[in-house]
Amino acid sequence: MTRIIRIAVVLATAASLTACVGPGLTGNSTGGIIPWSPENEALAHDAATVHCAQYGEVAEHFLMQRQYGQYISFDCRFEKTGPTFRYSH
Repeated sequence: MTRIIRIAVVLATAASLTACVGPGLTGNSTGGIIPWSPENEALAHDAATVHCAQYGEVAEHFLMQRQYGQYISFDCRFEKTGPTFRYSH
């Protein structure tokens, strides 16, 4: 039941953010790009998170050049689960 609620919240957020980012969030299951502007930069993480959630993934690796005509790019990756091993030197 909580999974259904989580999906409903993600879809509601996606619907509300499509107007916020403005034109240009383009992507697929591997990632996407958003045209850079100060407004889009402020909203990019949320928009990318919602976009990747459509594919059951999380948004990572945000790259941007802060200049009009450039893009904010992001990757969609499967969330890492299970044990994490860290080695100390």
